[in-house]
Formats: sequence, structure tokens, C-alpha cells
Amino acid sequence: MEVVKDYDVHIDNKKRVTLRGAKYQYYNVREYENGCIMLEPRELTTPEMISEKTLRDMDQAVHNFRLGKVSEPIDLSDF
Repeated sequence: MEVVKDYDVHIDNKKRVTLRGAKYQYYNVREYENGCIMLEPRELTTPEMISEKTLRDMDQAVHNFRLGKVSEPIDLSDF
């Protein structure tokens, strides 16, 4: 693989590193025991469909709701 950029960076007070001219907005980060950090670009996309497992879980939740199998209401007033 060819090196496209080679530069030194420093960590700021909030432990951040700035990537110059980054081509992607999101990266997956892997940090290794020896201090190496691997960045892999990620593109977030909207799924085209809902998985079969998710649909089954949703159907089961609606079925339980109709049978009255529900938990106690959650108090969200603190938020």
C-alpha cells in the first residue's frame, strides 16, 4: 500500500487528534497494546430493509402488549 500522507500530530488537552484533509466523516478506531492506532473509514447508511429477526421481535412485542404482558410504566419525569 502506498503512503499518501505522512505527518506528525499531537494530542490536545481533551485527548483529541486532528486529521488533516480527512476524506471521511466517520472512522472505526482500533487501539493496540503497543500504542498503534488503526483508523478505518466508515460510511453510515440507512438500512434498506428491516431484518427478519427484528420483524419477529416486533411482532412478539405487539402480541405481548395485546395479551397485557407489559412492564410497569417508567417514570421519565427526571429527564
